[in-house]
Amino acid sequence: MDGRAGGRAAFRRWRYGRPFWGGLLLALGGAWILLTMKASLKVVLHIGMQGLAGYLLPGLMVLLGLLTLFNPTQRLFYSITGVLVSLGTWLTSNLGGFLVGLLLGVVGSCLVFGWLPDQEPRRSRRERRRTAVQAR
Repeated sequence: MDGRAGGRAAFRRWRYGRPFWGGLLLALGGAWILLTMKASLKVVLHIGMQGLAGYLLPGLMVLLGLLTLFNPTQRLFYSITGVLVSLGTWLTSNLGGFLVGLLLGVVGSCLVFGWLPDQEPRRSRRERRRTAVQAR
């Protein structure tokens, strides 16, 4: 039981040190688009570059999401590239995975872009009132 609680705390510290939810949503958006692809790889290779882009862009979304999780120092580059790639799936991959993957990718990229690493944790309104009353 104690090792489990220590593992949870370690995961929580790791998660707070990076834009976890943004990277996860970006990777899930790419995975969703890959799962909604209906054409086999033989057909895609026969069609050419346009068909290959249908697999390449969602694969890049998954890669960008994982890179965001494991290398958060380059988050701005990953987030801007993630938005552009997610929007590109509108044309190449079944309307961006029937809009679900596209929206997951764009929202995840925006979360990554807006993440600030050295920000103090937010305090609730109740805590702020309590400290203000104590300061009087």
